[in-house]
Amino acid sequence: MTRAAIFDVDGTLVDTNHLHVICWWEAFRQAGHEVATHAIHRAVGLPSEDLIAHLLGEDRDKDEDADLSSTHTALYGTYFERLAPIAGAADLLRALDGRGWRVVLATSAGGAELGALRKAIDADDVIAGVASADDVESGKPAPDPVHQALELVDGDAGSSVFVGDTVWDMKAAAKAGVRPVGVLAGGIPRRDLEEAGAVAVYDDPAALLAALDDSPVAELERRG
Repeated sequence: MTRAAIFDVDGTLVDTNHLHVICWWEAFRQAGHEVATHAIHRAVGLPSEDLIAHLLGEDRDKDEDADLSSTHTALYGTYFERLAPIAGAADLLRALDGRGWRVVLATSAGGAELGALRKAIDADDVIAGVASADDVESGKPAPDPVHQALELVDGDAGSSVFVGDTVWDMKAAAKAGVRPVGVLAGGIPRRDLEEAGAVAVYDDPAALLAALDDSPVAELERRG
């Protein structure tokens, strides 16, 4: 039985959510769409196509999707060299690895973006794998990325946790049978995370690390 500690990246380990909001806001603005930043913020964490559909609706001109996504990607790319980890990110990953957990990232990022995120986290020595939305049929809130993460390390869903900052993360984890653990670092309210299935919520990775012995992680360890 392998315990997997699966982590979302944006807003969970790296402080990027509000950068994504601004870049999406500008991409929509350039295409002639007025989309409120608070609405974009709540959609962050969805794959690009799903985010656009969520914000513009299914009756939108879908021919614009690729250009919107490309504009967002280009704008966001200007921040790659300045991305910063959220407090305690690397220390938490290393602590879990030291306790025998297999650490896996579950993210829609790929290529240069994923490289920039991993550089910001600075814990490649304990990251056992990366499950990308590009590798599955459906991204979060579907459970597919979580299933993919488990497969990478032969993880047991009932003995694993998923740490994320959005309702999409919590829903994906719950659907996959993995314990959903929320962090507030991405800006989503505690109540929203709990209503989406979070069994525990912490301010950030540093707070989870400080409370690790009383967390869902320790509970699963005690079960054996």
